[in-house]
Parts: sequence; C-alpha cells; structure tokens
Amino acid sequence: MRYDFNGKSVVIPDNEIDKLVSSLEISIDEAIDLWLCDNGYDEDEEQTELDEKASKVRIDKDVAPKKSTKPRKPVEKKVTDEKKALFCEILNDLTAVYGKNVKVLNENKLISVEINGIQFKIDVIQVRKPKN
Repeated sequence: MRYDFNGKSVVIPDNEIDKLVSSLEISIDEAIDLWLCDNGYDEDEEQTELDEKASKVRIDKDVAPKKSTKPRKPVEKKVTDEKKALFCEILNDLTAVYGKNVKVLNENKLISVEINGIQFKIDVIQVRKPKN
C-alpha cells in the first residue's frame, strides 16, 4: 500500500497493516498511524513522553552485583609428591644436559630452557580424577 505522508510517498506492506488490524482490533487508519510511529516516520506524543521517562531512570542501579565485605580466603595449591618428584627429575635431567640455560619460572610447574638461542617452556600439569 502506498501512503502519502507529509509530501513523501511511503510504502507500507499490506500484510503488516492486516496483522495490526486483526491483532489489535483497530481501524485501517489507526493501523497506518501506528505503523508510521513504529517505523520512525511519525512521532506519537504518548510514546515520546514514555521515552523521556525511561531515559531518566537509571537501569544499572539495582543490577550491579553487591560487593562482598569479607575477604576471600586464599587459594590453597595442593601439590602431590608424585608431581614434585617428576618436576625434580625433569629439572635434574635438563640441567645435566643444558646447564645454566635452565630456569625455574614457577616452582613445581614451569621450567624455561634456552637451546641455540630458542626459548622453550615446559609446563608440568597434573590431571586429576573428575568429580562424580
């Protein structure tokens, strides 16, 4: 459907007008006005008033999570004897072969080795049984 609005020709799909008429039980003229307001061609006083009220309301006022007042307890890292033994064995073997080019970056976890100017990192990770 073609509709002349303020000297402009606006194409309004017939199925949308029919849908508005049937679902809201309004006349065709009211459906055309509603479609023009919804698609930004016209302004509705009531809609503008509601937009102004909505812009004044702070949305994030109650949405932000409340900060906990008590401090978190520190994370306790559990290192098994097997992991310590494996880490020491890898470290000893690498130091025997590469000497001073071996560095421990993170105790029981990360080793750095430099071979011919190329930097390598070895990360020792223990995979634990899944909780059922």
